[in-house]
Amino acid sequence: MSLTGLAVASAFGRGTAPLLSAVLSGRPAFGPVTRFDVGARRVTVAATMADSPGLCDELIGAVDEACTDAGLTAPQRRDCPLLLAVHGDAAIGRAPAQERAGHTGAALATTVADKCGLGPQRRAYTSACVAASTAVADAAAMIRHGRAERVVVAAGYLVEPDQFALFDAGRALAADGAVRPFSAGRTGLLLGDGIAAVVLSSAASAAGTRIRCGIAGWARTSDGYHVVQPSPEGTGMARAAGTALDRAGVAADELDYVNAHGSGTAQSDAAEAAALRSALGAAAGRVPVSSTKSVHGQALEASSLLELIVTTLAMQAGQLPVNAGFLAPDEDCPLNLVLSPAKANLRYALSINAAFGGANTALVLEAA
Repeated sequence: MSLTGLAVASAFGRGTAPLLSAVLSGRPAFGPVTRFDVGARRVTVAATMADSPGLCDELIGAVDEACTDAGLTAPQRRDCPLLLAVHGDAAIGRAPAQERAGHTGAALATTVADKCGLGPQRRAYTSACVAASTAVADAAAMIRHGRAERVVVAAGYLVEPDQFALFDAGRALAADGAVRPFSAGRTGLLLGDGIAAVVLSSAASAAGTRIRCGIAGWARTSDGYHVVQPSPEGTGMARAAGTALDRAGVAADELDYVNAHGSGTAQSDAAEAAALRSALGAAAGRVPVSSTKSVHGQALEASSLLELIVTTLAMQAGQLPVNAGFLAPDEDCPLNLVLSPAKANLRYALSINAAFGGANTALVLEAA
């Protein structure tokens, strides 16, 4: 199936051009948080938009734009399911008990679908950093098995005080204000805004439309190693990557790029590097790898869809996103990192993600 429409907003602004320019040059968006009070926090920076009308309105705008980008008519929209990856409205924790149901992910999915004229089938995905990629995998399976001709997948996260406080209290945020995936001296992740939407279409329904890229393979695994720590060997992620490549019929040595999860934390990056070595074998030392979280930040439920769009745009541009923030090699992460702007002919790319609880996803993209 094919990706036929997309829309994105990030700390760089709305639209694909500012985001693509930043990831290809390795220019991070991190700066002081002004959206809420961080005076009592250990870390006080994130990648946030200058202004935003709020999560629900941002999602409605992105879904409408992606549908328009795909050329969907009103009747075609009414046949589209919406799969929405979102933590929920940040106001839920402070809302009166009787109003909380209106702030859930399911409620957001209903509102967005109704406002954008989509079909009655709506799902909410809340599985943290693999929420959106899980939704993409489900959408691909729905289309593959003939249960839908087109599916809209959307995702959103705007940096808010509760999650910020949790990550800060857990000392997961980068104390030096920079995300340094796979680098010696990395100190953690930084949160970032992300709003994204895509339209996935069957081969028949995509005929005659502009195709951004193909979704050639997908996979999900769970290693169940620990609640918040990855398996040091990266077993589950390696299995996800291998399964997705097998489903796509793509050999490891045919890969041209990996958009890595690359959170910038010590344990996660080392485990991911081990997973890539296991899944790709000898090709792991050749395939270019970068984590664009080093530029746009960790957008939680929206991260994997943001990264799918970034990878798609990079394939179209024929350039590799930069792994920003790098200081020096880490012997636990012997990967072929993209450390400066570079052109490349990208036919196949792999986008991988992981989440708390041992969840892993992998998506294989094919150039249009």
